[in-house]
Amino acid sequence: MSIVTRSKRIFSIVQKSNKNPRLYSSVSANGPNEPIISSSILGNQTTSSTPPPPPPPPEGAAAGKAGGQPWSFLKYTLIAALTGGVATAGYATYAYTLEEVDEKTKALRASAKVSVTDDMSSFDKFQAMLKSATMTVPAKLVELYLDLRATTEEHVRGFTEPSSEMLLPDLHPQEQHVFTLVLDLNETLLYSDWKRDRGWRTFKRPGVEAFLEHLAQFYEIVVYSDQQAMYVDPIVDRLDEKHCIRYRLSRAATRYQDGKHYRDLSKLNRDPRRVLYVSGNALESCLQPENCVPVKPWKCEADDTALLDLIPFLEYVARHRPADIRPVLASYQGRDIAKEFIERSKEHQKKMQEQKQQGRLWRR
Repeated sequence: MSIVTRSKRIFSIVQKSNKNPRLYSSVSANGPNEPIISSSILGNQTTSSTPPPPPPPPEGAAAGKAGGQPWSFLKYTLIAALTGGVATAGYATYAYTLEEVDEKTKALRASAKVSVTDDMSSFDKFQAMLKSATMTVPAKLVELYLDLRATTEEHVRGFTEPSSEMLLPDLHPQEQHVFTLVLDLNETLLYSDWKRDRGWRTFKRPGVEAFLEHLAQFYEIVVYSDQQAMYVDPIVDRLDEKHCIRYRLSRAATRYQDGKHYRDLSKLNRDPRRVLYVSGNALESCLQPENCVPVKPWKCEADDTALLDLIPFLEYVARHRPADIRPVLASYQGRDIAKEFIERSKEHQKKMQEQKQQGRLWRR
């Protein structure tokens, strides 16, 4: 077959394939069609027009934006007024007592109560009503502050003040001359210690039974502790089997101040001239240092004799009954009372002996 004849046959086959779509699809499926498809899409994008503008916002949105400014101004005004009121109330609470605030705001609260009479002119009536309406809100806020502060201080006082203004009942008329001996509990009459292997244990100070039994003849003995009553009562029951202690005062009877519980002897319902407070931490735990009798704190020393050494001084006071014990205790300030009393007693005995000798010489 010649070359010309072969060429004619190939040309005729190509023409027939262009007219037959099935033949075209079968041929194109054998080759990659992605470049063709992507090029057609890009061609459509270049010929398309610009995207349409976004739709206009609804009418309510524009109105809300325009009307939000007055509302936000009112909101910030109320926040500023509330902040100023809270700051003023805080400063008044810190700087003034409730009675002082009540006295200073009387004029403000009275200005809200304006009386309108018939003989007043219309302008005066309007002016009075306007003033009353203007001052009503501040006056009501001040009254609300006073009520809230009074209620709060009453609740706080229940936790910080002694449970009663008179912690002890009145003395019997026949015991008006008797002195009151107030004793601390921990590190004075006993010592409580905790260890992991045995837990809590309480130890009695050497001579505590003899101390209580002897001085109960001369004094009204009161235990005053800053511990809870659930701890004080069972301890005192075991400590005082002969009932030498008349009264027990626990934490509820103390005054809470500066993070500590203090004994307030002014609430005992006793004459402060006849009250002595014995404690190993007397000056740190009592609000009346002039009535304090400090002793060495006890921490389980076996050879301790502090309580027994103090008996002669306390017995001397009970027998001689000074008009006021506070000047007597002031003369011992900064010294060991038990030792100083022995020294003074010895000096007093020497002077008495010297006076006796001088008296004998004069008689001769």
